[in-house]
Amino acid sequence: MNPDTDTDQQEELNEEELVDDQQPDTIESDTDEEAGEESVDEVQRWKELAARNQAELENFRKRMARDKQEAILYANTSLLESLLPVLDNFEFGLQAAQAESEGSQVFLGMQMVKKQMDDFLSNQGVEEVAADGKEFDPNWQEAVGQEASDDVPEGSVIRTVRRGFKLGNRLLRAGSVVVSTGPATEEEAG
Repeated sequence: MNPDTDTDQQEELNEEELVDDQQPDTIESDTDEEAGEESVDEVQRWKELAARNQAELENFRKRMARDKQEAILYANTSLLESLLPVLDNFEFGLQAAQAESEGSQVFLGMQMVKKQMDDFLSNQGVEEVAADGKEFDPNWQEAVGQEASDDVPEGSVIRTVRRGFKLGNRLLRAGSVVVSTGPATEEEAG
């Protein structure tokens, strides 16, 4: 064998290896760029997912806080509803004591107890649904009668027979009212 030929062949092989070594670098570089783009896309997807989950968590916390407030506000609803007939009867007793003697100790004591009961209901968030002189609203009142009235326009409440109450925006008990039919006609008057 010729040593010069071997050296030439050796050099050619070395050059081919260099060429072969350069080609995979280019392919690896393209793959690295694609992998880098995929990584950026994946990172972006994870960021979006994290942001959505954070928003959902915040909405959940707000909803739970609102539900908790409502539960606290309306927790005593059945107790308050049961107390209203007791209050009605107490007011009837107060009216009877007043008719007997406004200066009696019994009447004065009953007035103080009624004030305490009204304050208690107010502290619980219970409000009376005012009706007298206002237009009849079937969402808040129930009509137990109709009467002619020269003073109160037709469709308005003449008087309240039983007071109505609400707790927040919820009706505890509809008021029982008498509604005006307007001025009396000649047939009704005669």
